[in-house]
Amino acid sequence: MPNITPNLWFESRAEEAAELYTSIFPNSSIGHVERYGPGAPMPEGAVMTVAFSLDGKQFVGLNGGPAFAFTEAISFIIECADQAEVDHYWGALTADGGQESQCAWLKDRFGVSWQVVPRRLMELLGDPDPERAGRAMEAMLLMRKIDIAAVERAADG
Repeated sequence: MPNITPNLWFESRAEEAAELYTSIFPNSSIGHVERYGPGAPMPEGAVMTVAFSLDGKQFVGLNGGPAFAFTEAISFIIECADQAEVDHYWGALTADGGQESQCAWLKDRFGVSWQVVPRRLMELLGDPDPERAGRAMEAMLLMRKIDIAAVERAADG
């Protein structure tokens, strides 16, 4: 399969976003930064694109002006091993203007949508006992950031 790289269209803050994301995720870095030249639709010298990796996954941020905005139609799922990881990513991505939403969803300060999902939640939602799974679902639907212990208590009845 060919390499597929998500390209995120920012109005003007692609480099700032890449700096935030690479500071949050382990084994991450900013690669090449391309700048606009003379005659471009943005000021000469402004960042056009920034290539970055988040734990080995490649991304590109493009500063293309206000033509497009992010929506929840596209989001990135962060599969977390435990509550500490949930708390880390949730806190880092909602800081400085991020917005919490329901059921593990949030928007960071740039408007990019993320789902911060503990593995345990998926296990509980997929429990072979439909009543147990239903109780876990009911608990999750009342949450913003997922509280694994609370979902487990609900699932256990």
